[in-house]
Amino acid sequence: MNSCNDPLPMALSIAAVERDTGIGKDTLRVWERRYGFPQPGRDAHGERTYPTAQVEKLRVIKRLMDQGHRPGRIVAQSMEALRHLSRGEASLQPSQDTPHVQGQADLMAYVAMLQTQDHEGLRRELLKTLSKDGLQRFVVEVVAPLTAMVGDTWARGDLAIHEEHLYTECVSSLMRQAILAIPKPANGGQPTVLLTTFPQEAHGLGLQMVESLLTLQGCRCVSLGTQTPVHDIAQAAMAHRADVVALSFSVNMNANHVVAGLAELNLLLPTSIALWVGGQAPVLRRRPMERVRVLHDLTSIADAVHDWRRLESHHHG
Repeated sequence: MNSCNDPLPMALSIAAVERDTGIGKDTLRVWERRYGFPQPGRDAHGERTYPTAQVEKLRVIKRLMDQGHRPGRIVAQSMEALRHLSRGEASLQPSQDTPHVQGQADLMAYVAMLQTQDHEGLRRELLKTLSKDGLQRFVVEVVAPLTAMVGDTWARGDLAIHEEHLYTECVSSLMRQAILAIPKPANGGQPTVLLTTFPQEAHGLGLQMVESLLTLQGCRCVSLGTQTPVHDIAQAAMAHRADVVALSFSVNMNANHVVAGLAELNLLLPTSIALWVGGQAPVLRRRPMERVRVLHDLTSIADAVHDWRRLESHHHG
């Protein structure tokens, strides 16, 4: 997966790099000034263009940041140093909300199928696990830790980007089918939840995991996918008569974008619509925000839905 061996080197626009890596445009510009990387070229219109080798390095940096590394310590390092860091320190680290995750050996077997291009076997085995364990356990005990393992394996250079994309598509399609198969609850007492991300957030697998668990809780979910402008989020919430807007933020999200976007959304939404946020963005833990409920892990989703129902019954009691 060394891009130096690519037969046709390409250069991507800053918008394409943001979509591909999940690193915001503003962050890329700041790193360019502060750390001397990335080092984009310019197209005929003077716009930044990024060679594929730099984009590949940015993906590795993003993975390391997701594992808790600070950008100031890793952005200026060589690709070899970054891969060495991943190889030496990356490991399966189940989140606190998954105390009984599937065994690491079982998870590694899924990764091995990816590495041998056995996508049919991967889908078959994941479907078997989903059918046996149910959607709740599948999301919490398999998808969450397996996604972290796939990311770690890719960051070490042991998984190609097309294999990671295949994994994402396979898991997403299985969750989509499972969500559609969940019986619809009777009317009344069920919140309508609008799910999406801000324009700077391109990763949607976590959002789909949340949608799965919310649907199991009886919520009516309306997913807009990723990268929705704030004004459009507010318009969609009112058009669908949403009770809750749920947003996901990964670790690389610029803190100012998070705070400013949530403040703007608060102004645009009526007070009757709750705001739930989750993900790894540190600012969510550091700075309490008015009307914003932080879902610290997957298990807190059920608590949030329970509290919404309790307040709703109180208002109508």
